[in-house]
Amino acid sequence: MKTNLLHPFENIPYFTIEAVKQSAGIESAHSARILLHRWAKSGHILMLKKGVYMTARFYERHRADPQFAAAVSAILLPQSYLSLEYVLQQHNLLTEVTYPITCITPKNTRTITNPIGTFTYRNIQAGLYGGFSISEYFGIRYATATLGKALFDYLYLRPIPAHYRSKKINLAEELRLNLDEVDPPGQQEFSTFVYNSQSTKMAQILENFRKHIWQT
Repeated sequence: MKTNLLHPFENIPYFTIEAVKQSAGIESAHSARILLHRWAKSGHILMLKKGVYMTARFYERHRADPQFAAAVSAILLPQSYLSLEYVLQQHNLLTEVTYPITCITPKNTRTITNPIGTFTYRNIQAGLYGGFSISEYFGIRYATATLGKALFDYLYLRPIPAHYRSKKINLAEELRLNLDEVDPPGQQEFSTFVYNSQSTKMAQILENFRKHIWQT
C-alpha cells in the first residue's frame, strides 16, 4: 500500500494532502485522496479534520505527552486558546467530571470530533480575546489561558440566573468551584477582565466571590 511514503511524516504532528502530493510526486488530488483514504481505513493515519492528517506512528509515540492534546487543538483551529473547563480542571477548580478539550476563539463556535477526542471552541468578542500564554510543541504554537482568564471565560459564557448571584448565596459553592486554588494574582486578573467586560452579571459574580471566598 506504499506505506513507505508515510515515513517523512512520522516525526511531525500533522501533514496535508498537498504535502503528500509533493512528497510522493502525485499530481492528481483525486489520487492522493484515494491513497489517504486507504491509509486511514487500514489504521496507518488519523484524519484530524478535512485535509489534515496525523500518522498512527506519531500518535502512538506522543499521545501521552502533556502537550499533545493542546497542540492538536491549535492544529484544528489556529486562532484559539485553551480555556474554560479544560484549564479549570487542570488547576483542580473542577474535579467531578472529565471534560473535552475546551477552547476560546474569535471565530464561530464549533465542535470537532476526531479519533483523538472532542474539541469544543466557544466564541468570545474581540475585546475579551486575551489573557493567555504561548507554548510550542514540535513547532506547533498553542495558547493556554491563565487561571484567572479561564475562570472569567467559564463564567462569562455560562448562563447563571440572577438570583444565584445574590450576595446571600455562596455562588462558588452552588457551582462547585474550588476557588481556594486561585491565588491573589489570579483573583486580580479575574477582576481586571470583569471590569473590562463592563458586564453587570460578571460584576455581581465578582462581588459574590469577594464576600464568600476572596475576603480581603
